Amino acid sequence: MASTNDLKNGMVLKLDGGQLWSVVEFQHVKPGKGPAFVRTKLKNVLSGKVVDKTFNAGVKVETATVDKRGMQFSYMDGEYFVFMDMDTYDQLHVDRKAVGDAANFLLEGFEAVVAKHGDEVLYVELPAAVELVIEHTDPGVQGDRSTGGTKPAKLETGYEIQVPLFITTGEKIKVDTRTGDYLGRVNS
Repeated sequence: MASTNDLKNGMVLKLDGGQLWSVVEFQHVKPGKGPAFVRTKLKNVLSGKVVDKTFNAGVKVETATVDKRGMQFSYMDGEYFVFMDMDTYDQLHVDRKAVGDAANFLLEGFEAVVAKHGDEVLYVELPAAVELVIEHTDPGVQGDRSTGGTKPAKLETGYEIQVPLFITTGEKIKVDTRTGDYLGRVNS
């Protein structure tokens, strides 16, 4: 148990009959009149739904222990992603639902943070940006470069993103794993 005064970003709370909610942001508010309260933005760990919730200051909330561990993606086993703990070399099978959108940017050998509550895998978190190679993109048309336009490009993971017209097949680029946006070229 923790008090709403102790909330921190990333803390996981057990609310509404055992559902797990991660604190995205919080703000202590002390109005001129009336009691203090805590305004929070919470994200459901399993569904990803984000809600705003207000608590009275000092109210007890149940916290959930979430074990976050750095693991390396090894290979696909049917529908499961197999991650290896770098310390113990234990392998963990994670289903596609828990991996979520991270699957679009995951290659063998990539490191990720795997969050578990008990034996249940809650989610897989990649670094904010990863470097991937463009598997295929159409060549930019001469003269189009000044417009700042974009074109579709298929990454080596099979995922398709929008890139600037000057990017060519075989180039290594940096991609934001949270939004899927192109961040820039990687100079080799």
